[in-house]
Amino acid sequence: MPALASIRQQIRANYLPDEDAAVKRLVEAVALSPEERKGITRRAVELVKAVRGSSDPRLMEVFLSAYGLSTKEGVALMCLAEALLRVPDAETMDDLIADKIAPHDWSAHSGSSSSIFVNASTWALMLTGRVLDEGEGTIEKTLRSMVRRLGEPVIRKAVAAAMREMGEQFVLGRTIAEAMKRGRSMTDKGYLYSFDMLGEAARTEADALRYLKAYADAIAALDTPANGPDIRRNHGISVKLSAIHPRYEVAQRETMLPVMAERLLSLALAAKKANMGLNIDAEEADRLDLSLDVIERVLADQRLAGWNGFGVVVQAYGPRCAFAIDWLHALAKKLDRNIMVRLVKGAYWDTEVKRAQVMGLSGYPVFTRKANTDVSYLACAKKLLSMTDRIYPQFATHNAHTVAAILSMAPDRNCFEFQRLHGMGEQLHETVRKAEGTRCRIYAPVGAHSDLLAYLVRRLLENGANSSFVHQLTDEAVPPESIARDPLEIVETQGPAANPNIAKPA
Repeated sequence: MPALASIRQQIRANYLPDEDAAVKRLVEAVALSPEERKGITRRAVELVKAVRGSSDPRLMEVFLSAYGLSTKEGVALMCLAEALLRVPDAETMDDLIADKIAPHDWSAHSGSSSSIFVNASTWALMLTGRVLDEGEGTIEKTLRSMVRRLGEPVIRKAVAAAMREMGEQFVLGRTIAEAMKRGRSMTDKGYLYSFDMLGEAARTEADALRYLKAYADAIAALDTPANGPDIRRNHGISVKLSAIHPRYEVAQRETMLPVMAERLLSLALAAKKANMGLNIDAEEADRLDLSLDVIERVLADQRLAGWNGFGVVVQAYGPRCAFAIDWLHALAKKLDRNIMVRLVKGAYWDTEVKRAQVMGLSGYPVFTRKANTDVSYLACAKKLLSMTDRIYPQFATHNAHTVAAILSMAPDRNCFEFQRLHGMGEQLHETVRKAEGTRCRIYAPVGAHSDLLAYLVRRLLENGANSSFVHQLTDEAVPPESIARDPLEIVETQGPAANPNIAKPA
């Protein structure tokens, strides 16, 4: 079909576009009237006030409020987490713990949060910091010297245990059975889950086969008589393509593609049998073209005809997102399929910017301002809501303005669903669910704690920055009107679209 080929050309041509031109195109695509925009902002402010008025803010929001990336301690935590991911030996890890924890003022956070968990974390970090930084005074000095004599290995284990403890708040269960059991209270309320078997990109064939088996076992566990005829009301699973093949890269396309397609197809056929959804997670920008090749090959298999659960995740922080949605809609029409599309803001922003700088590219494959990404999300959401003949939109967001805009743009409450991360955004989506009768699916990581850290680092990077909605939500110093500000207004007043503080790669 010529349309598919021409859209692929548009996708490739917009890999590193002029950001100003891309944002102008997206602003025009949103096409909301001044009255609609004011109404959306009013509704978003009300949502922020409702969440703040809740007596039960969620743990992740509280933790980020205490240890956001705007604090030295938050940065130190991130450094430590990153270090634990990469350090090959215990001795170096001990040096890093001494370097990263000791110099910071953990005591400033002690008792300042209403969350027992956050305060417990603060005491643990304060103790560790004090142990590694001997103070004055005879008793204190003696005690600290004694603990110090136990050696950094003890402290290393304590820090690892603390990270594990923290991780338990953001992972639903170690196994799919445990996750389903722990998630029952939410499903009783009417929530659904998309389970993500934790694991990063496979480095070896053994890794890939292990992850493949984990996905297959999870689908088998979710294949229950409780699954109803409407696939939108059943649990689903999210699959990372880089986890099921160790050479998911352009240079290996010819040998990788048949194997990758065969593995994904086996999972898709199992998901079809279970009448559940299977979403393909989005990854780094340079893999988008490869992902579309895999998607086209698998979705074309006639054995998937009649199944409406094939899902694809697209990232609004990339200028190609709207074109990718056009391509998916054209593919669904060509193959006579109905598919699901999960729209997210994007999970690898820091990586994409750094990689473009290291490679000396002519630009960035992501927007360099948060407001530009928010505008892109609105434009793509509007596009998806106009394609419900073939696409079931899934809007993953914790942002009150984005939620309010979707509620305003959607023709009804049955043609889409919201999604949120387990451990985050609960109060916002519960408020909307009760008031609007919307569906909400929870993206829930499942896996051992050894697989958790990379996921946790990514979540903290996404949501710990000053400009993050999640970070600002519990900060009473930030007015609701500021948090819920219209991104179209920000774009209109900020001048050139590209962020002048992020120089183009040299």
